[in-house]
Amino acid sequence: MDTQPALNFWQRNKLVIKSFFIGFLVLALLIPTFLIMYLVNERKERKQEVTKEISNKWSAAQIITGPFLIVPYTEMESNVQVKKYLYILPEVLDINGNIEPEIRYRSIYKVPVYTTRPLLLKGKFSKNSLNTININPALIRWNEARLCIGITDLKGLKEQNIKWNGQPLAMEAGMPESSIAEQGINTLLPLDSSFLTGEYDFSVQLNLQGSEQLYFTPMGSTTSVHLSSKWNNPAFDGKYLPDTEKVGKNSFEADWKISQFNRDFPKIFANNSNVKYSVAASAFGVVLLSPFDAYAQTMRSLKYAILVIALTFFAYFFTEIFQRRPVHPLQYILIGMALVVFYTLLLSLSEYILFPTAYLTAASATIILLGWYTYSIFKKASTAFIFTLLLSALYTFIYVLIQMQDNALLFGSIGLFVLLALAMYLSRKIDWYGIDRKPAET
Repeated sequence: MDTQPALNFWQRNKLVIKSFFIGFLVLALLIPTFLIMYLVNERKERKQEVTKEISNKWSAAQIITGPFLIVPYTEMESNVQVKKYLYILPEVLDINGNIEPEIRYRSIYKVPVYTTRPLLLKGKFSKNSLNTININPALIRWNEARLCIGITDLKGLKEQNIKWNGQPLAMEAGMPESSIAEQGINTLLPLDSSFLTGEYDFSVQLNLQGSEQLYFTPMGSTTSVHLSSKWNNPAFDGKYLPDTEKVGKNSFEADWKISQFNRDFPKIFANNSNVKYSVAASAFGVVLLSPFDAYAQTMRSLKYAILVIALTFFAYFFTEIFQRRPVHPLQYILIGMALVVFYTLLLSLSEYILFPTAYLTAASATIILLGWYTYSIFKKASTAFIFTLLLSALYTFIYVLIQMQDNALLFGSIGLFVLLALAMYLSRKIDWYGIDRKPAET
């Protein structure tokens, strides 16, 4: 009876050595994934530069502040008469706007811009009292009062129609004082002390261009805003979220109602106070998210690269054991390179087509390539088919994770636990010490 010849060190421990090699290769493949992350950031910065260029030519993101009144008054300081300003905000402000979006192109990049046709602001000034600000009414220069509307980028103002108590006003560019808004339009509005006891209506109609964002500040003691648009990918942002919102397949609508008790500044205040009010911090509105910006999703998918690579190598390692057909280290390297190239495919394709289509195309190409390669290694169609299904499930699982955002950690942890349990189940009866030992011949 012949006995099995003694195995040398490498033969006895080749699975251990290969497992260490696979672990090292997984870590080594993180280097090109980090380089791809750098490339994603570089392309994203280029997109931001293009967005800025288009915004400079079209119009930047807009913040509408007002209407409000700026009224000069004088005070004596160190025996010197100093000119200061009183700010009076409306009692009621109703805003109704329809946002007409369009896409502007520069090279391969697409940037959403918009036009309001029109943006309507209506309301009234009433119930004005100087009791809370401790200013002598005789020092107020009512005849120098100015009606002001803050607009972030005047380049986007294409048309305006403003009425005060039904009378049209001729506006001019600029702001008499920049504490509330740095840019905008204003007009002289000669008043007298009867303003404190009267009621004055206003209406404003603006045709305004902007890029990506449209914000408002709650200047009224009661501010109501209604926005609608044929854009299906909005983000409601700023200090206040909508009271009601409806996002459909091709449009959205949103409504806000904000009271003076919800903001951090009063109806009437002056710039002589030690308290500084940040009116701009109360801005709110909508962001037209670009469906073409897939860099964030590509970056999220890259964060799962180590999981994809490790699980693919894990599947090959177990297939190698069960099939008793060794896979050469160079073949592992080629498989790893194919997994990394998936992300460059995903990045490049997502710059031309929507991210879901780009992901499906890149994943399908990678799965088909590795399925064919698996068949060439193990020479079994069933093995290649099972591996293709497993890889398809893995890429589907990763896509679901990067879409979930808030619940990604929960479902990712559950998925990893299930995969670990599956690995333990498959390996429970493997004789790790005798797997390379051949039965003795008689």
